[in-house]
Amino acid sequence: MSDIDIEVETGYLPEQSAPELRRYAFRYTITIHNHGEESAQLISRHWRITDAEDQVQEVKGEGVVGEQPSIPPGGYFRYTSGAILQTQGGTMEGSYHMRRPCGQEFEAAIPAFALVRPGALH
Repeated sequence: MSDIDIEVETGYLPEQSAPELRRYAFRYTITIHNHGEESAQLISRHWRITDAEDQVQEVKGEGVVGEQPSIPPGGYFRYTSGAILQTQGGTMEGSYHMRRPCGQEFEAAIPAFALVRPGALH
């Protein structure tokens, strides 16, 4: 059981989308809460993005938005990023690789969440 809790808010970005080119842009805001008694540093991320046609993109990399934040006990870190899909909807899920000051490393799961263009048929 992880002491890390992850909240997600999403939105469609019509100004960055071009449906005629099968380009649908979405933003997601992630809030990572640390309910543990030690700080936790986010080292890397792994995303699995699946569109409505079951096309999967895997995204791996260091940190998030150019940072490897250390989240203090009882604290949180919030950031906003984006994803481009070729369909009007899809899902994202993944994990953050985290490290405690003692050197213990663990994975914090990011539960699946939907990216859906308003008015899109499911």
